[in-house]
Amino acid sequence: MDFLEFKSISKGYPGVQALSDVSFGVKKGAVHGLMGENGAGKSTLIRVLSGDQAADTGSIVIDGVEQNYSSVRDAFHAGVIVIHQELQLVPELTVAENLWLGRFPGKAGIIDGKTLVETVRTRLKEIGIDVDPAAKVSSLSIGARQMVEIAKAVMVDARVIALDEPTSSLSSRESEILFSLIDRLRAKGTVIIYVSHRLDEIFRLCDSLTVLRDGKLAAHHPDIAKTTREQIIAQMVGREISNIWGWRDRPLGDVRLDVRTLSGSKLRNPISFSVRKGEILGFFGLIGAGRSEMARLLYGADHRHQGTVTIDGVGVSPNNPKAAISAGMVLCPEDRKFDGIIQGRSIEENIAISSRRHFSPFGLLNAKKEASVAEQFIAKLRVRTPSRKQDVVNLSGGNQQKVILGRWLSEQGVKVLVIDEPTRGIDVGAKSEIYEILYELAAGGMAIVVISSELPEVMGISDRIMVMCQGRIAANVPRADFDERSILTAALPDKNAAGTL
Repeated sequence: MDFLEFKSISKGYPGVQALSDVSFGVKKGAVHGLMGENGAGKSTLIRVLSGDQAADTGSIVIDGVEQNYSSVRDAFHAGVIVIHQELQLVPELTVAENLWLGRFPGKAGIIDGKTLVETVRTRLKEIGIDVDPAAKVSSLSIGARQMVEIAKAVMVDARVIALDEPTSSLSSRESEILFSLIDRLRAKGTVIIYVSHRLDEIFRLCDSLTVLRDGKLAAHHPDIAKTTREQIIAQMVGREISNIWGWRDRPLGDVRLDVRTLSGSKLRNPISFSVRKGEILGFFGLIGAGRSEMARLLYGADHRHQGTVTIDGVGVSPNNPKAAISAGMVLCPEDRKFDGIIQGRSIEENIAISSRRHFSPFGLLNAKKEASVAEQFIAKLRVRTPSRKQDVVNLSGGNQQKVILGRWLSEQGVKVLVIDEPTRGIDVGAKSEIYEILYELAAGGMAIVVISSELPEVMGISDRIMVMCQGRIAANVPRADFDERSILTAALPDKNAAGTL
C-alpha cells in the first residue's frame, strides 16, 4: 500500500495549466524521484504538497487519510516538510533561531537563548552538519544555508520530506552528508520526494521515479532499476538528446578580455588570464575556490585591491559595475533569486530595466519600446511564458536564467559575458538551449567566461578551462588536454603549486 498518494491533481494559473490530472503513489520508506523539464509542473506539485498552493481538483492522501490542509502550517502539522530550491531562511536571524522559528524554547514569552543554541548544536552534531548555530544565516555560504534548510526538516521528524534540487549548492562532502541522512530517513520509514535534474543522484538514491512533462504524467517507474538514463531523458523532453553539450569548434580572434594580477579581500592571491573573441573560457573549482569572488571583482561588484582589467585594450574602471557595463562586460550571477531577477516585477521589466536608459530620454519611460525589447528577447531566447507581463518569480529556473540573459543582451555592445553557474537547477532540455545561446554569442565574437561547479558541464562546453584552488589559478587546460581526473586533482587543496598562469 502507498503511504503517500497524489490523486488526480490539477492546478491552473492565468494563461497556463500547470498540472493536469496527475496521479501516483509512493511507498513508506521510499526515496521517490521527481523529474521533468523546467515548467513541467514539479514545483507546482511540491507547492500543493506543502500547502503553499491549493489544487483546483484532486487530493493528497497520507497513510490512508485524505488531507484537507490549506496552509503550510497545516501541512507541517500533517508531517510534511518541503525544502525549496529557493531557500526559505531569515537572513538576519541565527542558524538556531531559523531552525526553531515558531517553536522557541522559553517561558512567558521569554526565549531561552542558551538552551536554544546548545540544543541545536547537539542536534546538528548528531546529524553530521558542521554549522555554527550562533552564526547569522546572512554570513553563511549558499552551501551552508542549504544544509541549514536540510537540518530543519530532519530535526522535526517529518513523515514526508520533499527536497527540491538539494545538492545544487553543496560541495561533494556536503552532498555525501545529505545522502547519508537520506539513507537514515529511509530506514526510519520517512517518505522522501527527491526533485533533481542530476541523473546520477536519482539512480544513486531513488527507489522509484515519476516523470512530468507539460504538467502531465509522462511516466511512472515503481522500480527505477528497470529503466535507463536514455529512457528518462526521452520521457522528460519528448525527444532524444544524444549530445547535451553540442560543442563545436569556432575561429577565435584577438584577446578581448585581459586580466592582470586581480585580487581583493575575498581573493587574496592575484590571478591573471585572458579570453579571446569567440572563446568560451571555463572556470572550475570546488566550493570556496574563489570562482564567484573572481567574477564579482572582475565586474566591479566587490572592491579590487590591485590588478587591471582591459576590454579590447581599454581599461575598465575598478569597483564600478556601471563602468563594466559601459565597457561591454555583463555578469549573470550565481544566485539568480537574490542577485539576478527582480522579484515582484514582470518579465518585461526584468529584461528592459538596464537598457531602458537608451530609449528613455529625460527619464520618461517608453512603454512601447520596452514592450518591443521584451518581446524580442522572449522570442529569441525561447522564454516559456504566457505573457511578458508575467511575474518573473513564476517562471522556472531555466526561464529566469534566460530573462537575465535577455536583460544583458538587450544592452548595446556587449563584448564580455561572465555567467556564474549557468544551469544550476535547470533541466536537461533547457540546459541544451542555454548552451546553444552561448555558442551563438561566441560565434558572434563575444568573449564568454563560464563558471561552474559541475565538471562535466565545464568540460562539455568550454574551449579552455582555468582550474581554481584556494583562491589561485592551479591549471590552464586547453580542450585537447581535458581529462576529468587531472582537472579534479588540480582543484584539490595542497595538490598544486601557488602562482598564476
